Amino acid sequence: MLSLPNILTLSRILAVPILLFLLWPGVAEGSLQPKPIDYALAFGLYCLMGITDYFDGYVARSRGIVSRLGAFLDPIADKIMIAAVILLLVFTRDVAGYHVIAALMILLREIIVSGLREFLATLQVSMPVTQLAKWKTTFQLVAFGALILAGALPEMAWIKVVGLISLWGAAVLTLITGWDYLRVGLKHMD
Repeated sequence: MLSLPNILTLSRILAVPILLFLLWPGVAEGSLQPKPIDYALAFGLYCLMGITDYFDGYVARSRGIVSRLGAFLDPIADKIMIAAVILLLVFTRDVAGYHVIAALMILLREIIVSGLREFLATLQVSMPVTQLAKWKTTFQLVAFGALILAGALPEMAWIKVVGLISLWGAAVLTLITGWDYLRVGLKHMD
Protein backbone atom coordinates (compact mmCIF):
# COMPACT_ATOMS: atom_id res chain seq x y z
CA MET A 1 0.00 0.00 0.00
CA LEU A 2 2.82 2.42 0.78
CA SER A 3 4.83 1.63 -2.32
CA LEU A 4 6.95 4.32 -3.97
CA PRO A 5 4.37 5.00 -6.72
CA ASN A 6 1.60 5.45 -4.15
CA ILE A 7 3.80 7.73 -2.03
CA LEU A 8 4.53 9.85 -5.13
CA THR A 9 0.81 10.08 -5.90
CA LEU A 10 -0.03 10.99 -2.29
CA SER A 11 2.72 13.62 -2.29
CA ARG A 12 1.07 15.22 -5.33
CA ILE A 13 -2.24 15.44 -3.48
CA LEU A 14 -0.57 16.85 -0.36
CA ALA A 15 1.31 19.43 -2.46
CA VAL A 16 -1.91 20.98 -3.81
CA PRO A 17 -2.58 23.14 -0.70
CA ILE A 18 1.00 24.44 -0.88
CA LEU A 19 0.52 25.26 -4.56
CA LEU A 20 -2.72 27.08 -3.72
CA PHE A 21 -1.00 29.03 -0.95
CA LEU A 22 1.75 30.13 -3.34
CA LEU A 23 -0.74 31.19 -6.03
CA TRP A 24 -3.06 32.97 -3.60
CA PRO A 25 -3.00 36.75 -4.07
CA GLY A 26 -1.22 38.88 -1.50
CA VAL A 27 -4.27 39.91 0.52
CA ALA A 28 -2.23 41.96 3.00
CA GLU A 29 -0.78 44.06 0.19
CA GLY A 30 -4.19 44.44 -1.47
CA SER A 31 -2.85 42.81 -4.61
CA LEU A 32 -4.98 40.72 -6.94
CA GLN A 33 -1.98 38.63 -7.98
CA PRO A 34 0.79 36.78 -6.16
CA LYS A 35 4.30 38.22 -6.16
CA PRO A 36 6.70 37.04 -8.89
CA ILE A 37 8.69 35.04 -6.32
CA ASP A 38 5.49 33.21 -5.31
CA TYR A 39 4.78 32.41 -8.95
CA ALA A 40 8.36 31.16 -9.33
CA LEU A 41 8.04 28.88 -6.29
CA ALA A 42 4.63 27.70 -7.51
CA PHE A 43 6.14 26.94 -10.94
CA GLY A 44 8.88 24.85 -9.32
CA LEU A 45 6.35 22.93 -7.25
CA TYR A 46 4.06 22.50 -10.27
CA CYS A 47 6.95 21.03 -12.29
CA LEU A 48 7.80 18.68 -9.44
CA MET A 49 4.16 17.59 -9.29
CA GLY A 50 4.17 16.96 -13.04
CA ILE A 51 7.35 14.89 -12.75
CA THR A 52 5.85 12.77 -9.96
CA ASP A 53 2.76 12.26 -12.13
CA TYR A 54 4.96 10.69 -14.79
CA PHE A 55 7.16 8.68 -12.45
CA ASP A 56 4.45 7.18 -10.23
CA GLY A 57 2.97 5.34 -13.21
CA TYR A 58 6.34 4.52 -14.75
CA VAL A 59 7.73 3.04 -11.53
CA ALA A 60 4.53 1.08 -10.84
CA ARG A 61 4.51 -0.48 -14.31
CA SER A 62 8.25 -1.11 -14.60
CA ARG A 63 8.45 -2.77 -11.18
CA GLY A 64 5.15 -4.60 -11.54
CA ILE A 65 3.68 -2.95 -8.45
CA VAL A 66 0.54 -1.42 -9.94
CA SER A 67 -2.00 -1.28 -7.12
CA ARG A 68 -5.69 -0.63 -6.83
CA LEU A 69 -4.96 2.25 -4.49
CA GLY A 70 -2.64 3.82 -7.06
CA ALA A 71 -5.13 3.28 -9.88
CA PHE A 72 -7.74 4.98 -7.70
CA LEU A 73 -5.62 7.87 -6.41
CA ASP A 74 -3.68 8.83 -9.56
CA PRO A 75 -6.61 10.26 -11.54
CA ILE A 76 -7.92 11.95 -8.39
CA ALA A 77 -4.55 13.61 -7.83
CA ASP A 78 -4.53 14.79 -11.45
CA LYS A 79 -8.04 16.22 -11.24
CA ILE A 80 -7.41 17.97 -7.92
CA MET A 81 -4.24 19.57 -9.25
CA ILE A 82 -5.80 20.69 -12.54
CA ALA A 83 -8.99 22.00 -10.91
CA ALA A 84 -7.05 23.92 -8.26
CA VAL A 85 -4.72 25.52 -10.80
CA ILE A 86 -7.58 26.47 -13.13
CA LEU A 87 -9.57 28.08 -10.32
CA LEU A 88 -6.60 30.06 -9.02
CA LEU A 89 -5.43 31.21 -12.46
CA VAL A 90 -8.93 32.46 -13.21
CA PHE A 91 -9.19 34.06 -9.77
CA THR A 92 -5.87 35.91 -10.21
CA ARG A 93 -6.88 36.92 -13.76
CA ASP A 94 -3.94 35.09 -15.28
CA VAL A 95 -6.65 33.43 -17.34
CA ALA A 96 -9.19 36.12 -18.14
CA GLY A 97 -11.72 37.22 -20.73
CA TYR A 98 -12.73 34.65 -23.31
CA HIS A 99 -9.81 32.43 -22.24
CA VAL A 100 -11.94 31.47 -19.21
CA ILE A 101 -14.12 29.51 -21.66
CA ALA A 102 -11.18 27.23 -22.50
CA ALA A 103 -10.41 26.76 -18.81
CA LEU A 104 -14.06 25.93 -18.06
CA MET A 105 -14.19 23.44 -20.95
CA ILE A 106 -11.23 21.61 -19.43
CA LEU A 107 -12.68 21.68 -15.91
CA LEU A 108 -16.13 20.50 -17.00
CA ARG A 109 -14.69 17.70 -19.13
CA GLU A 110 -12.67 16.47 -16.14
CA ILE A 111 -15.83 16.33 -14.02
CA ILE A 112 -17.94 14.67 -16.73
CA VAL A 113 -15.34 12.02 -17.60
CA SER A 114 -14.77 11.25 -13.91
CA GLY A 115 -18.49 10.73 -13.39
CA LEU A 116 -18.70 8.64 -16.52
CA ARG A 117 -15.79 6.46 -15.41
CA GLU A 118 -17.43 5.96 -12.02
CA PHE A 119 -20.75 5.02 -13.64
CA LEU A 120 -19.10 2.57 -16.05
CA ALA A 121 -17.06 1.02 -13.23
CA THR A 122 -20.32 -0.09 -11.60
CA LEU A 123 -21.04 -1.93 -14.86
CA GLN A 124 -17.50 -3.34 -14.86
CA VAL A 125 -16.69 -1.46 -18.06
CA SER A 126 -13.28 0.18 -18.22
CA MET A 127 -12.39 3.22 -20.26
CA PRO A 128 -8.67 3.11 -20.97
CA VAL A 129 -6.82 6.36 -21.45
CA THR A 130 -6.31 7.09 -25.15
CA GLN A 131 -3.17 8.47 -26.76
CA LEU A 132 -5.08 11.63 -27.63
CA ALA A 133 -6.06 12.05 -23.98
CA LYS A 134 -2.37 11.82 -23.07
CA TRP A 135 -1.68 14.63 -25.55
CA LYS A 136 -4.50 16.62 -23.93
CA THR A 137 -2.82 16.18 -20.57
CA THR A 138 0.51 17.29 -22.03
CA PHE A 139 -1.08 20.46 -23.46
CA GLN A 140 -2.72 21.14 -20.08
CA LEU A 141 0.53 20.71 -18.18
CA VAL A 142 2.38 23.01 -20.60
CA ALA A 143 -0.44 25.59 -20.57
CA PHE A 144 -0.75 25.86 -16.82
CA GLY A 145 3.00 25.69 -16.29
CA ALA A 146 3.56 28.50 -18.79
CA LEU A 147 0.79 30.61 -17.24
CA ILE A 148 2.31 30.19 -13.78
CA LEU A 149 5.82 30.92 -15.11
CA ALA A 150 4.49 34.04 -16.87
CA GLY A 151 3.62 35.44 -13.44
CA ALA A 152 7.21 34.92 -12.32
CA LEU A 153 8.58 36.56 -15.47
CA PRO A 154 6.04 39.27 -16.37
CA GLU A 155 8.53 41.05 -18.63
CA MET A 156 8.56 38.01 -20.95
CA ALA A 157 5.07 38.32 -22.46
CA TRP A 158 5.65 35.49 -24.93
CA ILE A 159 5.47 32.95 -22.08
CA LYS A 160 1.87 33.91 -21.38
CA VAL A 161 1.09 33.70 -25.11
CA VAL A 162 2.48 30.16 -25.18
CA GLY A 163 0.36 29.35 -22.13
CA LEU A 164 -2.83 30.69 -23.66
CA ILE A 165 -2.25 28.98 -27.03
CA SER A 166 -1.57 25.71 -25.20
CA LEU A 167 -4.69 26.28 -23.09
CA TRP A 168 -6.82 26.50 -26.24
CA GLY A 169 -5.03 23.46 -27.70
CA ALA A 170 -5.87 21.54 -24.53
CA ALA A 171 -9.47 22.78 -24.73
CA VAL A 172 -9.87 21.51 -28.31
CA LEU A 173 -8.39 18.13 -27.36
CA THR A 174 -10.64 18.17 -24.30
CA LEU A 175 -13.72 18.40 -26.51
CA ILE A 176 -12.52 15.62 -28.83
CA THR A 177 -11.50 13.20 -26.07
CA GLY A 178 -14.54 14.07 -23.97
CA TRP A 179 -16.81 13.25 -26.89
CA ASP A 180 -14.93 9.98 -27.50
CA TYR A 181 -15.41 8.94 -23.87
CA LEU A 182 -19.05 10.04 -23.91
CA ARG A 183 -19.77 7.94 -27.04
CA VAL A 184 -18.34 4.87 -25.30
CA GLY A 185 -20.35 5.61 -22.18
CA LEU A 186 -23.64 6.18 -23.99
CA LYS A 187 -23.50 2.65 -25.40
CA HIS A 188 -23.83 1.32 -21.85
CA MET A 189 -26.69 3.52 -20.72
CA ASP A 190 -30.37 2.57 -20.85
